[in-house]
Amino acid sequence: MRKRHLVIFARAPQAGRVKRRLAGEIGTMEAARFYRRILTAQIERLTRDPRWTVWMFVTPDTALRHQAWRLVPIARRRPQRRGDLGHRMKRPFEILPPGPVVLVGSDIPAMRPCHVARAFALLGTHDLVFGPARDGGFWLMGAKRLRPLPRTLFDEVPWSTSTVLADTLASIPWHVTTALADTLDDVDDAEALRRTTL
Repeated sequence: MRKRHLVIFARAPQAGRVKRRLAGEIGTMEAARFYRRILTAQIERLTRDPRWTVWMFVTPDTALRHQAWRLVPIARRRPQRRGDLGHRMKRPFEILPPGPVVLVGSDIPAMRPCHVARAFALLGTHDLVFGPARDGGFWLMGAKRLRPLPRTLFDEVPWSTSTVLADTLASIPWHVTTALADTLDDVDDAEALRRTTL
């Protein structure tokens, strides 16, 4: 069985640089504390699971030694590098060792190992998998990696809109099989925060 790789795509939890929309409602320090709490809980849950190897792809590139990801060995931390979100998300799929890759966001309070395991299971019969979010985006992307990612993936995708997932799926050639995992959400505003349990 090929080794499974789980990528957590994260931003260093620095006040004023994370959860900016939420910060506008609850303040920059409180938004940063919330993000750090979610990020820490997520890393702890996911690194304990023996079914995959966890990697951190972080921004800014200078934050590889940040305390927030101390549970992930430095050898498995990588910078996201430059480019738009689609370009940066493609990078782990291109450079990690052989085996299926699932990439997740770093601020999904409801995410548990069972959701990640289901995504890997879907890659047993599909080339790509996406985890939808109710706002029209996605919180997870996975690839079986028996062949390179489609070159057209993420072409013309308008990020931070309600059609991100639909536009992403439209950028995938017809012969590439896709599946949808569980629907989960991140926390972008105070209303979503009130509904959150870690």
